[in-house]
Amino acid sequence: MTADISRFIRTNLHLQLAPLLPELKLYLAHPGSGLSRLELDETPYWAYLWPGGALLARYFLDKPQTVHGKSVLDIGAGGGVVALAAAKAGARRVIANDIDANAVAATALNAQANGLQMETRCGDVLDGDVPDADLIVIGDLFYHADVSIRLKAFASRCLVAGKTVLTGDIGRAHLPRERLELIVEYDVPDFGDRPDTAMRNGGVYRFTR
Repeated sequence: MTADISRFIRTNLHLQLAPLLPELKLYLAHPGSGLSRLELDETPYWAYLWPGGALLARYFLDKPQTVHGKSVLDIGAGGGVVALAAAKAGARRVIANDIDANAVAATALNAQANGLQMETRCGDVLDGDVPDADLIVIGDLFYHADVSIRLKAFASRCLVAGKTVLTGDIGRAHLPRERLELIVEYDVPDFGDRPDTAMRNGGVYRFTR
């Protein structure tokens, strides 16, 4: 299936400069992409630039010292924009993780398109051991209550182990604001595939204990 998805992405998605991120090119969906033809079990989140990911990526490119020389794990990577930005900003090791194998394939194509190297990991890591990474990033995943609960528990275990955990968000319903310290704010498209989408204010946050 990975080969079929990769072929579909190359043929039907547009490789273009990412909104808010002209340093990066991404394969992104457009009205003529025909994603419904894929008949996927998982929604193809990887085909769009989500604002939380764009926020983190913009921050890494603006402040490369945040990731330079560090190992970075991107949880729920989608098309891999945060991982791409970390790699471009000089991270020593980058791992893009997603539960959807098609997202992993999309990340690999986007990395290739940008001439960047990273590892990919498919599967749910939230209940496993604390990752072997200096920095864990979570882009735009706080839109379901059950996922938010698991993410908060995962972040807590990482903090106890001395890791830094960052998230990017425009204020999703289940964003745990009481656990977060705001680092920076940007205006970002709410959904990056349409040029007429209204801009929203969002932030990059650091998890605290």
